[in-house]
Amino acid sequence: MKLAFSTLGVPGLPIPDVVRLAAAHGYHGVELRAHPEEPVHPGISAAERATVAAEFKAGGIEILGLAGYARVAAPGDDAPVIDEIRQLLVLARDVGAPFVRVFPGAGTDQDPEEADATAARRLGTAAEYATDLGVRILLETHDSHRTGADAIRVLGLVGHHQVGSLWDVMHTWLGGEQPSATYAALSPYLGYVQVKDIASADDTTPLPLGTGVLPLTECVEVLARHDWDGWLCWEYEKRWYEAAAPLAGLLGPGRDHLCRLLNDAG
Repeated sequence: MKLAFSTLGVPGLPIPDVVRLAAAHGYHGVELRAHPEEPVHPGISAAERATVAAEFKAGGIEILGLAGYARVAAPGDDAPVIDEIRQLLVLARDVGAPFVRVFPGAGTDQDPEEADATAARRLGTAAEYATDLGVRILLETHDSHRTGADAIRVLGLVGHHQVGSLWDVMHTWLGGEQPSATYAALSPYLGYVQVKDIASADDTTPLPLGTGVLPLTECVEVLARHDWDGWLCWEYEKRWYEAAAPLAGLLGPGRDHLCRLLNDAG
């Protein structure tokens, strides 16, 4: 498996510094948070996109994916959501990222079947853009659809290879789903896996990997047992928790911890 980290852990850091951090600590790739607060987002120019791609190539680091914020099950018109995904897909094509992340984002008062149908309809339309651009859309286990069982209700309706899943291990755990059940649900669709650690269900402040309660060992064992050979991406949510320790000093030990888990899992 390849290892990556998310720029959510180093908010606003210039791309050359991101590349250097990844290379210095032995990571193969980086997930870029695609938001106007960050150096890479759909509003940047063609020249800026080319520079980003060149900096990663020169540093020998892959761009794993772009973490976008489109909410595919949210109430409202389809057009703005589909356009947001389309812009993200074009950006991914331009910088050389194989994946883009979207959220479910259904409203609390929405009928679940209606929310699933809305998400599937939008993803099915966006999948045609994704096919043309050679990029895959990944629905993250998050918010209204936090478990694998939730996500496959949508993915099964879409039924398109260019639409898959992103397994966020915190949300499936918070949803009460065992790693083996999550993998069984998502394996036909799985793009990559986001790992992290937290103190408890009531305190989701990010912690160094291996120091919290999330079932990272079990997740890696399940993946290894099924010979899954994708990406593990450490999403350290520093952006939302200013008091959390800086990620830069944790990257080396975090990589070592993941390598130990991989070695132990065989």
